[in-house]
Order: sequence, then C-alpha cells, then structure tokens
Amino acid sequence: MVDYSVQNKKAWEYNAYEFWVKQSGAPADRAKRDLENPVGMLKRYSDYFDAYSGVKVANICGSCGKKAVPLAVLGAEVTVFDISEDNKKYALEVAAAAQVALNFEVCDVLEIDRARYGNYFDVVFMEGGVLHYFHDIDAFMEIMFSLLKKGGKMICSDFHPFTKIADILKLEQPAMGYFSTEVFEGEMAHARFFDESIRQQMPRCSYRKYTVSEIINAVIASGFTLRRFDEHPAWTNEKIPGEFTIVADAY
Repeated sequence: MVDYSVQNKKAWEYNAYEFWVKQSGAPADRAKRDLENPVGMLKRYSDYFDAYSGVKVANICGSCGKKAVPLAVLGAEVTVFDISEDNKKYALEVAAAAQVALNFEVCDVLEIDRARYGNYFDVVFMEGGVLHYFHDIDAFMEIMFSLLKKGGKMICSDFHPFTKIADILKLEQPAMGYFSTEVFEGEMAHARFFDESIRQQMPRCSYRKYTVSEIINAVIASGFTLRRFDEHPAWTNEKIPGEFTIVADAY
C-alpha cells in the first residue's frame, strides 16, 4: 500500500461507522429506504445503467454501500472496493438487513487483485468524489480498464475540476490554481459534520486534484473509448458546474 493510502485509510476509519449511523440512520433503517426505492436511492446514476439483474458491478471507493446496496436490491452482483473497515462494517450490516448479497474488499484500489478480478466486471462505477484520493490518475484508469470484460463500461462521476479554483460545493477544501499539480493535505470529506473538538483530532487525507483534460486524457490513454462527458449543476448553485459523469467503453 502506497504511503498516502495508509494516511487516507487512517482518516476513513476514524469514527466512520458512527458517522454513517448518525448521517444515514441505523443499518436497518437505511436498508428499509433502499428496499422501498432503490432506483431513487441511486439518484441520477440510474440513468447510466442499461440493466441491473445479473450485471457484475465493481463499485470503486464505494464507501458505506450507499449505492452498492440499492444496486444489489435491483439484482446486480456488486463488489465494493474501499479502504475502510468501518465502511465495510456499515455496508454489510445494511446489506444483511436488506437481505441482499454484497461482496466488500477492503484494499487500496491501486492494489486490487487483478488475478482474481481482471476482466471480471460488466460495469465499473464510482461517484461522490473519488479521483482526488489518487496521485496518479493514469495508473488509476489503467486499473479500471483492466477490471472490465470486453464490452464493459465505466461510469465515473466525480466533483467537477472547477472545484479546484473555488469551494463550489462547500466542502471546506482549499482552492488553488486550476492547472496546479500540487499534492496537499486536507480534511476528510465529512470532517465538517463533527464537533470542532473532534474535527481537530481527525487524521487528514492526501489529495491531488485534476483538470478536465487530465481526466479525459487518462481515460483515453488507458484504452477506453469515451462515450459521454456530462456536466451537472452544483448542489449549491445550479448556474455553475459542480459534478461531472464520464461513460467510457472497454473494447
């Protein structure tokens, strides 16, 4: 595991289970909502799936299973790859309450067992701010490509690169020049929801943010055929972009 992944793991295992219970409810309560409206729980991402039943999905940095469990409810065969044991605990408890199968691999995504999972999945899916946890986007995209069967596709949704130059999404992360290649330390995603006394004690993550061209070129260079690049309004201001989604095929 690379050094910065060790650092990020410490951050994502600090009170994470307690946070998900507070934020999303007890596992049984979360499971009830997933069962009642799994497509709704997927939000806009449901538009990018052609089918669910029997589809093998790799949910990259799938966190607490907030999208993995609804996908499983809809019939997908989901494997979550995430660095946090706390995330796994919550996700598997939600899956058990929803009575669906969920495979959860706790690992550095850059060290996924490709002897086991290479050319295995129909869909590689990620959302909610993933790319900035990896310092080498070319290596990351090469791994994503290797996980897919021929004809599979990647659905990559993330924070818009405009968030480099301004705190558009109110995540309380520092702004920098758009073309900066700086690696920097910052708070983990949900630190701002904790009391200040706890917040000051929380381990910090190591980030590298990318430009639009860096992301698209990494997708193409890894072997993908780019199908779509959609931009989505920020939840804080619908007049400016806050997120994007890339759909790319592995031929």
